[in-house]
Amino acid sequence: MTNLLKSLTSIPADIVTAQDYEALAQRFIPAPTYAYIAGGSAQDETLAANRAAFSQYVICPRLLRDLSSATTHTIIAGKQFAHPILLAPVAYQRLVHPGGEIDSARAAAATDSTLILSTLSSHSLEDVAAATPANKWFQLYFQPVREHTLDLVKRAEAAGYSALVVTLDASIQVPSRRAQHAGFYLPPEISAVNLRSYCSESSAAAPAKNIFSLLRNAPNWQDLQWLQAQTKLPIWVKGVLHPEDAKALKALGITGIVVSNHGGRGLDGVATSMQMLPLIRGAVGAEFPLLLDSGIRSGKDIFKALALGADGVLIGRLQIYALSVAGALGVAHMMKLLREELEVCMAMAGCSAISDIDTTYLMPAVSAPTIGAVHFSGE
Repeated sequence: MTNLLKSLTSIPADIVTAQDYEALAQRFIPAPTYAYIAGGSAQDETLAANRAAFSQYVICPRLLRDLSSATTHTIIAGKQFAHPILLAPVAYQRLVHPGGEIDSARAAAATDSTLILSTLSSHSLEDVAAATPANKWFQLYFQPVREHTLDLVKRAEAAGYSALVVTLDASIQVPSRRAQHAGFYLPPEISAVNLRSYCSESSAAAPAKNIFSLLRNAPNWQDLQWLQAQTKLPIWVKGVLHPEDAKALKALGITGIVVSNHGGRGLDGVATSMQMLPLIRGAVGAEFPLLLDSGIRSGKDIFKALALGADGVLIGRLQIYALSVAGALGVAHMMKLLREELEVCMAMAGCSAISDIDTTYLMPAVSAPTIGAVHFSGE
């Protein structure tokens, strides 16, 4: 068995795209853990479909556009962002690096990025907040006891988190076959430290042994309305795939939604985020804030998501791969590469602003015909 490398203090010269971190990470993450991170659920059908969804569109550039004042700055939910790329809430980041979520937070600060911290983080929400002055949001799983949910909210408010992201599509999770075959388990030294004092296990973190007992604690519309009455923080809802749910959330006064299938880690065989994005955008109108996650690996992917109606995107697995390779430095470098890739894509497509990117820049992909032995130039 190949010995794993220790986290680096410099960036390898062969990392030239953000996606390069995906292949390199296998040299830094134990095989069972890598199987868990890289996998989705069940047979990984949704995981594969998430990636394939981006290839269903091609970019159609425009000519002679004025790019003299090009920028990635954008407005999301009334707030200014240096770019539309956020760090997704990923649990148990100490699985791949001792710095875990604290290093991801430092990378967010270094790259003018917004960090979304998971309820299931392996460093406390207070410690992560203390490590960075950057804008940060807190991802919330409803707890079986309302007082515990409320305590998490008040802790997030006190620590300076500026929004809540409530995940509603992961009441239970079923690990992928590859993770099960690899023998993955959560090491005893790594836990959801934010939940330690509550003496109860979040259903999102619990193994699915008794499905219906777990579902008894799943949140409902009344729980969401209760939460709205408990805080003045903006509330986003993550895990939305159905246009009717999106319309109902908008009517309820939710700040915005994250179109997401949990990176393929929920129900296997569901629609992809990219597939549902234009339908949800049509349902909620042009001005309602939408973010998207699941499957993004490049600036080109980000461009396509923005063109289909997203205001911004969340980066999950790439964040963890980069963290495993070089800690905060790796995550910051990965985010820098993604932003540069987006900038290049915008420039070559003829877009000077994020607000310029719309469906007129996309076309459905078609399979190129096979034409005998004719060869095309590499232009």
